[in-house]
Amino acid sequence: MRYAIDIPNFGDFADPRVTADVAREAEAAGWDAVWVWDHVWRDEGVPYGDPWILLAAIALATSRIRLGPMVTPLPRRRPWIVAREAVTLDHLSGGRVTLGLGLGSPLKEFANFGEESDQKIRAAKLDEGLEILARCWSGERFSYHGAHYQLDDVQFLPVPVQPRIPIWVAATWPVPAPFRRAARVDGTWPLRRNPDKTAAPLTPDDVRAIRRLMGELRSTTEPFDILVHGATPANDATAAAAAAREFADAGATWWTERINSARGSFADMRRRIQAGPPR
Repeated sequence: MRYAIDIPNFGDFADPRVTADVAREAEAAGWDAVWVWDHVWRDEGVPYGDPWILLAAIALATSRIRLGPMVTPLPRRRPWIVAREAVTLDHLSGGRVTLGLGLGSPLKEFANFGEESDQKIRAAKLDEGLEILARCWSGERFSYHGAHYQLDDVQFLPVPVQPRIPIWVAATWPVPAPFRRAARVDGTWPLRRNPDKTAAPLTPDDVRAIRRLMGELRSTTEPFDILVHGATPANDATAAAAAAREFADAGATWWTERINSARGSFADMRRRIQAGPPR
């Protein structure tokens, strides 16, 4: 298992200089990645930073850790622009990008800006966007004609530093459709929803079920990442490691530590990062 932190792109973390300092501390403390949220307007009365600029600051401040948006709502963006941003970041970081994609939430980030809010349409746009990303990164000239996107005789260069930028798709367990989509890429960030639509913590048994399902759905033997997230204490390394190990034993490949104001102050969060991953 590898270990990451995820940080919001708002509040204290909206400042790219602060974000760069935090990423530097995370790398020094032994974390394997820093993920950045992608929100436009989620919480009232707080400043927001552009996630791609924050990620560029992280790339320049570090040399080892992976980085990427976790997750960016592709239906809210033009896929070819995301393709260009991701490749540029991949070159800037020396091939350390993982691209997290999803439908996006909350709904007001779409509806209040005149964007498409119908989930089925956003899902269709995400599927088309995934195909466009792959075609852009191939470096070959191509055209694409879908229900939502039209590209004619285009070519994108340079290609990524990595043979292929890994893509992880957010999915809601136990809804099957998002996992069929995830099975076509390199990994998934599953979240759990109760029958009444409320959020619930993912369990190790959920991870085992997801791992079995991926084995059934995937047509390749290439590695597949399953990311889980949670909160572990800064002052009890044994308890922190035990919490993460449960999910590693179940088949998760990444533990992501939640770093946000819901857990405590900015100073509290920096102390958790400096304490290092729950290995």
